[in-house]
Amino acid sequence: MSKILVIVIHPDMETSVVNKKWVAALQQYPDKYRVHDLYTAYPSGEIDVQKEQALLEEHETIIFQFPFYWFNCPPLLKKWLDEVLIHGWAYGSKSGYKMKDKKVALAISVGIDEQDYTADGKYKYTLNELTTPFEITFRYVLADYRPLFAFYGLEHRATTERIEKSVEMYLDFMEKFHDTVAELCKEYNSCS
Repeated sequence: MSKILVIVIHPDMETSVVNKKWVAALQQYPDKYRVHDLYTAYPSGEIDVQKEQALLEEHETIIFQFPFYWFNCPPLLKKWLDEVLIHGWAYGSKSGYKMKDKKVALAISVGIDEQDYTADGKYKYTLNELTTPFEITFRYVLADYRPLFAFYGLEHRATTERIEKSVEMYLDFMEKFHDTVAELCKEYNSCS
């Protein structure tokens, strides 16, 4: 099995509570994971599109790891999607569809509690519903979009014990990533 490419998108990793821990854990296994931090690679925000496309072509499994805020992703990820997944490379021509059949998922840290992301909760929508544009995007380019990993409740319940547990859960998710979609949905309760 080839390495999993983990594209990390956090605008302030130094103050991160969870993402920094997740990255440190992944970096302990360089034979399994290749961590690519977009904000470190592109501090000016200018993305090297060809470099990013070549990196994607080298990997069959890609995880996008980021904090969820304002019900979306950090702005550099949106820019990355707009600039990297372009016509002729990601879709729209016989030579395109370079993401075809690549396994893709999101790993998201969420400040708010999980019960707030329900039909009866404060925000009326699940995290799966709020991240539907990512699913549609990756399905559009014929990638194999997989169930997301989410760790909730950082704003009110970010104890050291819970954060350490999130690291274990994240590594477990990564180990089981190649299981069937149905198994992942059941285990991580991450499919609507």
